[in-house]
Amino acid sequence: MKVILLNDVKGVGKKGQICEVADGHARNFLLPRKLAVEATTGNVQDLAQKKAAEDKRKEKEQQMAHILAQKLDELVVEVATKTGEGGRLFGSVTNKEIAETLKKIHGIDLDKRKIEVKEPIKALGSYVVQVKLYPDITSKLQVQIVES
Repeated sequence: MKVILLNDVKGVGKKGQICEVADGHARNFLLPRKLAVEATTGNVQDLAQKKAAEDKRKEKEQQMAHILAQKLDELVVEVATKTGEGGRLFGSVTNKEIAETLKKIHGIDLDKRKIEVKEPIKALGSYVVQVKLYPDITSKLQVQIVES
């Protein structure tokens, strides 16, 4: 029996895949648990429409990531922190602080997990951090640490 998988099923296939499975396996396991639907012409067409919509959405996300990457490459974010003797910071500047400053000053809402600080920032100065916007799109953000 041909079925369209609604979820990943170990040993059978991935979500959205059309698979040939034994009739008993489909009737007794996959269909009652809503892991698959029968591959009728209507269901196959519905799957094709969903895939097209998903591809369109992903392409739009990728375009937005490219635009944001260009904007971040040109930006310099100034993070003001308290300092002690010799320009040393109390603690370190984290990706969370960079994301909050980016949102507050520039209005760019960016998830802190996308900002990668390779080594802790513990002194005043200028630093470059990597921002992962999409699986294959990265940007370099200039961060200026200043005394408050």
